[in-house]
Amino acid sequence: MVENARVRDGGRGSFSDMAKREATVEDLYRVRDKAEIVNGELVIMTPAGGLHGYAAGAIYASLFDYARRTKQGYALPDNVGFVVNLPHRRSFSPDAAFWTGGALTRKFPEGAPIFAVEVRSDEDYGPAADRAIADKRVDYFAAGTLVVWDVDVLDECVVRVYRAADPNHPTVCGRGEHADAEPALPGWSMAVEEMFPPH
Repeated sequence: MVENARVRDGGRGSFSDMAKREATVEDLYRVRDKAEIVNGELVIMTPAGGLHGYAAGAIYASLFDYARRTKQGYALPDNVGFVVNLPHRRSFSPDAAFWTGGALTRKFPEGAPIFAVEVRSDEDYGPAADRAIADKRVDYFAAGTLVVWDVDVLDECVVRVYRAADPNHPTVCGRGEHADAEPALPGWSMAVEEMFPPH
């Protein structure tokens, strides 16, 4: 673990301060797990389950095809850190994302992706989790993200499409429908059904 940095197990729930100083982007480079810097702490994310991983992978694959076809940016998979400069957040690590902020390097991209995907895990249900997800969405929009997907493949089996232009009124898409990421990704959409493994 990173020495002297405040760390919390984001298992998306339990908190423990392990030291006094605020975590930095340099600390984030040394973490072996998926993590974000929120309120000066490294928030470590738990590994994802099978349905979560399948959905995130399917979305990334569709974004990758779009990027190849349009040459308008880069599709990025899970565990890529995006460095931002918000009052209480220094990074994001979405489950899939689309980046148009310049060439990719060996470092974390500087700035938010234009499109971010958050796939819910077992720990992401209930009033406290809903508040945390809503707060993170506010941060995405404050950092410049245009569209955020809240993907629920475990309970309601829907994609909630949130847009910066109208952040409190998502478009809800279920099985049998397509979800898009307009205006971030013109012409791209994905069938919600494709986020589930075939039976």
